Amino acid sequence: MKQYCFGVDIGGTGIKVGLFDAAGELLDKWETATRRTENGRDVLRDAADFVDLKRTEKDIDKEKIIGIGVCLPGPVKDNGEVLELPNLGLGYFNIIEEMSAMTGLKVRAGNDANVAALGEQWKGSGKGYMNMVMITLGTGIGGGVIHNGNIVAGSGGAAGEIGHIYVNPQEKDVCGCGKRGCLEQYASATGIVRLAMRALERNPKGSLLSDQEKITAKLVFDCAKKGDKLALDVVDEACRYLGMTLAQVAQVVDPEAFVIGGGVSKAGDILVSHIKKHYVPYVMNALKDRVFLIASLGNDAGIYGCARLILT
Repeated sequence: MKQYCFGVDIGGTGIKVGLFDAAGELLDKWETATRRTENGRDVLRDAADFVDLKRTEKDIDKEKIIGIGVCLPGPVKDNGEVLELPNLGLGYFNIIEEMSAMTGLKVRAGNDANVAALGEQWKGSGKGYMNMVMITLGTGIGGGVIHNGNIVAGSGGAAGEIGHIYVNPQEKDVCGCGKRGCLEQYASATGIVRLAMRALERNPKGSLLSDQEKITAKLVFDCAKKGDKLALDVVDEACRYLGMTLAQVAQVVDPEAFVIGGGVSKAGDILVSHIKKHYVPYVMNALKDRVFLIASLGNDAGIYGCARLILT
């Protein structure tokens, strides 16, 4: 009997669902909008109903479904407990118990960044590396640690929060997490824009960025690739914080590879080369030769990782 599983990535704006066979091949995928009604409770029901709808459309009997892997934008304990998901308006609940009750299927769950790292290690750029760290550079910064092919979730599901490693004691502005001087304030897409705006305040003339109506991280990297000094300085500053941080992470978990994802990773070689430039001086000799890779699964990393949770 052919068997299947679903990977479900529940985010703040959308729910992504992938149908996989038992060998881990993605057969189809869909997306629907996230509803925040009923204090966020509708998102769980919507996810369960969406899976059931697609199972019915594909004419797959329930006994052929191995289970559902689910990832969420917040800490998730191994037993499915979630203390709070502010982005979805949800307080304490148990995702495994609730999704199992709604679907009648086996459920496993994890934090979205950790699960995305698992997806990249399984089917993406990290394939072949049993010990790797993924860092996602988007609006914020997420991270996931894979050890011996498994997620390192920590005691409360909050391991891998690389974006909130403290990197600058001089920072005055407050990070979204409530602290000051987090990596996210400098190397996320919004952090890079912040650095660029600060640089333009100091030197308002003579840069390709000077007369732009809207500064974006992509624009900063595009200008840097053209040789613009101010943009290059911004890229170098952001990557100095990244390289320094990943050096400290390496000295804790000793990965074989770092996989870089998120929208900022589309900058490609210039990003990788500048991170490596600043990684090497801060790390011990035994860890200098780590591999740096650009993630390849894009927005599908989460559903792949969710499928892996069930197929492990």
